[in-house]
This record gives sequence, structure tokens and C-alpha cells, in this order.
Amino acid sequence: MHKPKQILIVGGGVAGLELATQLSHAFRHNHKAAITLVDRDSGHIWKPMLHTIAAGTRDVYQQQTSFVAHAKEHGFTYWPGEMEALDRIGHEIRLKPLYMRDGRLLLEARALPYDVLIMSVGSQANDFGTPGVHEYCHFIDDRLQADAFNQEVRALLFKAYAEGTELHLAIVGGGATGVELAAELVQMEETLASYASGEHASTRLKLTLIDSGPRLLGAFPESVSAAAKAQLQKLGVEIRSGARVAAAEAGGVRLKDGTHIAAAMTVWAAGVKAPDFMRDLGGLETTHGNQLVVRPTLQTTLDDAVFALGDCAALTPAGAERPLPPSAQIAYQQATYLIRNLPGWLDGKPLPPFHNIDMGALVTLGRYNAFGSLGKLGIFKNDFTYRGYLAQLSHIFLYRSHQARLHGFWRGSLLWLIDRINAWVRPAVRLD
Repeated sequence: MHKPKQILIVGGGVAGLELATQLSHAFRHNHKAAITLVDRDSGHIWKPMLHTIAAGTRDVYQQQTSFVAHAKEHGFTYWPGEMEALDRIGHEIRLKPLYMRDGRLLLEARALPYDVLIMSVGSQANDFGTPGVHEYCHFIDDRLQADAFNQEVRALLFKAYAEGTELHLAIVGGGATGVELAAELVQMEETLASYASGEHASTRLKLTLIDSGPRLLGAFPESVSAAAKAQLQKLGVEIRSGARVAAAEAGGVRLKDGTHIAAAMTVWAAGVKAPDFMRDLGGLETTHGNQLVVRPTLQTTLDDAVFALGDCAALTPAGAERPLPPSAQIAYQQATYLIRNLPGWLDGKPLPPFHNIDMGALVTLGRYNAFGSLGKLGIFKNDFTYRGYLAQLSHIFLYRSHQARLHGFWRGSLLWLIDRINAWVRPAVRLD
């Protein structure tokens, strides 16, 4: 009897969960492959939504997808765990011991076998070796971090309301994450203020957005950068461009020029790198940012059985000087590529090269505004930009499309309807 190939996917983010879902459908009837998904978390959140979870303007429990339930419904296996090592000769990965929240050991370190390994572990903020970052800064790279930050910032805001004081918060990083988080926090504070004191203006939260670059949103056209800056300043956010952080401290951050910016909380949203365990993983070729270097087939340069995609992969297209940027759209396109071509490759067909399409980028500033760029798509050759309601609709469409690919059209539509109903009957911001 034919033994199914073991396809092991590490990371249940935008690419990993869609890949596990659709490949399971592809092999459901012929049983040529069995799919296993590994993730250290118990649920999936669409990563471009993490800043709204951190601000509490969206409900983490309503937006998450349970890995256990989703795996059962779509016919793949889910294993909780965090990868720490790769044995390419033995064709297995090693997972760290799994502990409960109170510190009790739940599962010993384990090894999982594979015939095909797909790394899709995403990325995290890069501290660039800056002293004090991990001791004094919050991160919002995943669901657990975003939820923990939200609980802390709400507690400090309620304290500020009770004592009549101000809460100073610094965000390091002027990319999409930092800019979007700043706007969502203003929206959150305005809503909380109306509940706490009947005031409809942001009066307790004082935000400083720090960026080492000359302008915010450096990957966007200058017109978008200028418009986003003006919008944030209108909302009361202090912008510090061209300011490099030398150290994070208990009471804020210290800049290279010696300036101290006071903050009761600091969020680090600067830079991008793959998780540290991927550095020299299994002897594979990696970048300075821990990404696995891959060929146009998304196979690693030293092992055909190991694939990588999304933020943890470094693919430099032919004729390009730099690898593709770490973005949700690239991760989705690469997942779609493997969904289409991996079944044929298992049957002995060659893999065609992956070609990305520049679909532009979107940045949302809460309910206040949104900006989009169409990049080099079709007839738009000069970074055509748009804003306002159309850009907000585009962002909504991306999320609803992701849900539809995970759950199917009808169930995805029901999830959208539930969101709309909850928006009418529940508080506009998390209060519990």
C-alpha cells in the first residue's frame, strides 16, 4: 500500500495556515500526502490585524481561528510546539518542551518526521542589538504579545483616568506597524475616554512615534508618507523622524543624540528579522536577518526537501538587487504557488519558478483614514495612490478574502456578518 508523504508545515500564519488548509483539500481523496501543521500558539490571527488586537479595537477571541478545530474540519494534523532544531539527515525537526502558563511541564521535547518540510514561521521585530529592548519594550509580533500589550495599556489608562494623570507611550518604528498602531491607540483612547468620563477627545494618552528614517512609511510613495504624518499629527501624535534609539530604559528611551523620551510603555516595532532559532538552521544558507535563502522554486539552496516562504524566506528575483520584501501579499502569493505546484512535484513534475506580482501596499489609520499604493500593477507604472474609503474597503476585502480561503465563501460570509452584528451590539473597544 502506498505510504503517504509527510508534509510538515512549521508556522500557522497567513501563508502556513492557508497552505495546510488547501493542501489537505488537494490530497483528501488520493491520500498521497498527509499534512501536519506546527505552531507554538493555539490560534491564528491575520498578522496585518495584530495592531488592532494590541489596541483593543478588535476582539482577539472573535478574530482568531483555533488550530485544533480548523485542523479537524479540514483534514490535517496540528501539533502545538516551538521548533528549535532541524536534522536534515534524519528528516526530522525537534520541538522544545511545552509548558503550561503556570510553569508545569506539559510535553517533553519531541521530534517530528517529514518527507517535505515547509518553513513558514514569519518574522519579528529586529532590535538591532539595541541595549534594553527586550527588558523594557513590548512587542506585538504575534497574538499573545498583542493581547498582553492590550491588557497592560488598558490598565495604565484606567489608572490615568482615576488619578487625572497622563500616560506617555512611545512607539519605535515608523513603518506600517508603528503608524497603524499609533492611529488605533488614539481611536482606542477616544472610545475609552468617552466611557470613563464622557469626554470624546484624546486627553490622557500621549503618543510619540520615533523613526530612524527621514520620513514615515519609507516603503510607500512620499505623498502617502506626508499625508499619514499630517493625519497622525492632527490626532496629537508627536513624530520624531531621523531619530535613532541608542537604548531602551525603564522610563522610556534614550536617543543617539542623548535626548531622553519619557514613556511609561515603549513598543518596539522597528526592523524585521526571522526568528533567532533559524540562524544557521540545519546548516542551511541564511541571511543576516535569519531568513532561509531560497531558489525561485522556494526550495532552500542546499536541500530540495526543505521549502521556505513568506517573511522567513529570502528570494531575490532575477535581475533584482534585493530580496522580496517581507509582506503578507508576498506570503500569500508564495503559498498559492505551492498549493498549485507541490502536488505535481510529488508526482515527479518539475517546479516552475515563482513570479511575484507587485500589488502595491495598504496602510490604515484606524477609522480616520487609509492609504493605498498600486505599485507597478497593470497600467499603473508610477505608484498610483489612493486614500479614504476606497483604501479602507481594499483592506477589508483583503481580510475577508483570507477568511474565505480558510473557511470557504459561505462560512467566511457568516463570519463577516457576525462581525457586523457584534459591532452594533458590543462596545467599540475591549473593556474586559
